[in-house]
Amino acid sequence: MREIVLDTETTGISVKEGHRIVEIGCIELENLIPTKRKFHCYLNPERKVSEKAFEVHGYSDEFLSKQKKFSEVLEEFLNFIKGTRLIIHNAEFDLAHLNNELSLHGKNFLNNDVIDTLILARDKYPGSSVSLDALCKRFRIDNSKRVQHTALIDCDLLSKVYINLIDQREPTLNFKNDNNDFEATKVLDASYYKQIVAPSKEEIEQHKKYLKKELKKNYFS
Repeated sequence: MREIVLDTETTGISVKEGHRIVEIGCIELENLIPTKRKFHCYLNPERKVSEKAFEVHGYSDEFLSKQKKFSEVLEEFLNFIKGTRLIIHNAEFDLAHLNNELSLHGKNFLNNDVIDTLILARDKYPGSSVSLDALCKRFRIDNSKRVQHTALIDCDLLSKVYINLIDQREPTLNFKNDNNDFEATKVLDASYYKQIVAPSKEEIEQHKKYLKKELKKNYFS
């Protein structure tokens, strides 16, 4: 089972305000295990980075002006993710920007299957913070390298978060967002990853003996 963990950084939030992608990061998973295959690029957005976006990722206009344009990496990117399920945190945001870039270059919107880990987390931990940092803390994943948001670091962290989330049934959705004028493909049910193994009678008895031993040691010693 091949999947791609994907993240982008941008010049700002809204595609309707002309904001563009400045970085794309992708990490390949094979049966939930990261491989050595990655796709990564910085991009010249051909516009200024907003102050708020700069605070998030730290990519200056000068640095980005020396990078390739989206048109120069487009085919390589599409080939890397072709026919592959995408794992994205807050997929609505990333897909809006990716589809906007594709539209600007005369390409069709992405039709990949998508699992949005933000929705998985909201479903599993209703009412709790489900930011990537919060989920790393919950799952005791070291995110000390995430001083600023960078696509590959975020992908690496998300791949670990994802593995901790997929035991929770995920509702099937079809994204629609009038503000960004895009429609993402189905978000899959991730419950197929669950594997339930029933203990044997011998294992149950051993467990009971272990609990009795621990109880005696901790409370009657």
